[in-house]
Amino acid sequence: MSSPAPAPAAPRTTIRWGILGCGDVTEVKSGPGFRKAHGSQLVAVMRRNATLAADYARRHGVPRAYADARALVHDPEVDAVYVATPPGAHLEGALLAAAAGKPCYLEKPMARHTAECDALIAAFAAAQQKLFVAYYRRALPRFEKVRALLEGRAIGQLTGINYRFAAPTPANADPAQNAWRVSAAHAGGGLFLDVGSHVLDVLDHCVGPLEAVHGRAARLASSADVEDAVAMTFRTAAGALGSASWNFATAAKEDTLEFFGTAGRLAFTVFNAEPIRLETASGTESFAIANPEHVAQPLIQLIVDDLLGRGTCPSTGESARRTSVVMDRVLEDYYGGRTDAFWLRPATWPGRSSTHAQP
Repeated sequence: MSSPAPAPAAPRTTIRWGILGCGDVTEVKSGPGFRKAHGSQLVAVMRRNATLAADYARRHGVPRAYADARALVHDPEVDAVYVATPPGAHLEGALLAAAAGKPCYLEKPMARHTAECDALIAAFAAAQQKLFVAYYRRALPRFEKVRALLEGRAIGQLTGINYRFAAPTPANADPAQNAWRVSAAHAGGGLFLDVGSHVLDVLDHCVGPLEAVHGRAARLASSADVEDAVAMTFRTAAGALGSASWNFATAAKEDTLEFFGTAGRLAFTVFNAEPIRLETASGTESFAIANPEHVAQPLIQLIVDDLLGRGTCPSTGESARRTSVVMDRVLEDYYGGRTDAFWLRPATWPGRSSTHAQP
């Protein structure tokens, strides 16, 4: 007499997370979101400094702390891995997750350049696991409102896009805290990678992949070797022309993204929650939409829902790769190409040797 077939496993109702690199970015922005999202638990954290890892676990109520990445990834109670290290360590950490057969959520930018993005996408495809990237504005209510206004043709046909950003380089004021952000080996370039990537992903999410991308970068006032000023132009698939610039060599501050259309203008900030302004022939309308306490939590919820089979997350390795492609195109002249490990050959960077920055 044959034995009865085993009962099917109960569907998973919770994703248990482990964090590689529980540094500052995880304190408020993302870490608490793994505990507060529905169907999510934070069960382990890792930092190379065991004392700091244990301190984080104690303060945030996390059961286990590790000083070794492999130990966390192979913890049988960790279902998914969040890699919150600087970009230079993304490839190594995420590949550990893929090799262990676990999905991964990567901080942004996805990697130092497109070649590393491609290696990650290939690894997770081979492992048949999902890969997500922390472009959390895709899930914030403010940006969903912008997207809805554009899709509803509140400004008519989109005819132009302009973005302007200006701020001093924080590493110049506090090198110990921010030096990695202006190290090509750790960040993949200057603050354009860290700050500009968010803007480019917002554009990708709102108007689709950018086309006909051209750009230039320069090092004008920074003590670091990487670029501190960037300007670019592009076109949307529907034909609207756009421009964007980032200036990290100034004491001025600006953050304005504008969409122009046949019936008006939509203007807002990317890095704070100032009201969205819609200007048409009928007048000006403002939309004040506050950000949540933990800005990454809405995206974390979408990732959890995706992993549990009850939704789809819009920020994936494939979408994040598109932003890396754009950044590589804009910066390739400065670095003399970005298809190799360019961070190992700073003496060959044309942008570094042809600017007026002080040595």
